[in-house]
Amino acid sequence: MNALSADDAPQPPKVITTPLEIASTLRLLMDSHDPLIITFHERSQRFQSYVIEVDRDNNLLGLDEMIPRDGERFMAAGEPFRVEGFHDGVRVAWESKGTMTIIDDPHSYSGPLPQEVVYHQRRNAFRAALKLASLVDIKLDGDKIKAPLRGKLLDISATGCKLRFEGDESERLQLGQVYERFTADLPIGSMTTAVELRHLHFEERFNTTFAGVRFHNMSGLVQRQVERFVYHLQREARRFDKDDDF
Repeated sequence: MNALSADDAPQPPKVITTPLEIASTLRLLMDSHDPLIITFHERSQRFQSYVIEVDRDNNLLGLDEMIPRDGERFMAAGEPFRVEGFHDGVRVAWESKGTMTIIDDPHSYSGPLPQEVVYHQRRNAFRAALKLASLVDIKLDGDKIKAPLRGKLLDISATGCKLRFEGDESERLQLGQVYERFTADLPIGSMTTAVELRHLHFEERFNTTFAGVRFHNMSGLVQRQVERFVYHLQREARRFDKDDDF
């Protein structure tokens, strides 16, 4: 069953090099408060941040304090790093040569805008949002969690999903960590697979933790189950003439 039309085929990455396009693309990440993953060359640990300033006139980019903060010492040492974010299914990535300055108040980092940005529209991983009235119960468990976390599934694609937990659970989770037992009670049947934590953000205003996970070593059986559920959501959305929302 092919749930995707020819228009949804994956697009090749586009390299943006003009200052205007680069600034506009980074502002999308900033305005949507999309989380960033920072990785330093030859280091496996991942760190989270956000774009907090884009100043094209002065060629300045501001990044929020890294989580966990111990990654700051690599930045202070001038180590080059890679930044990756996702906006509405589009992957945005760039390299930094390690020329960021640490700002104390508020704690953040400032440096030049990147000279090129990779913009990759990956339509093949269609991401379907669930209606608030029909959110799916999920459980996140594994050897690195003392007690299972229970929450809700907000959206899902063939490659990953977005989760919601009540309260501040950010201290119990670690970016880049693989959790062996992620269970979702889908209407078509319960699924269990391992997931890798890619994004993590506690929204104090709502007392809610949002997490983005990528499916890890998923079996063929579970993969087909996920694809069937995504196709079901996609078909429902189109039935209600909401194609443009996706």
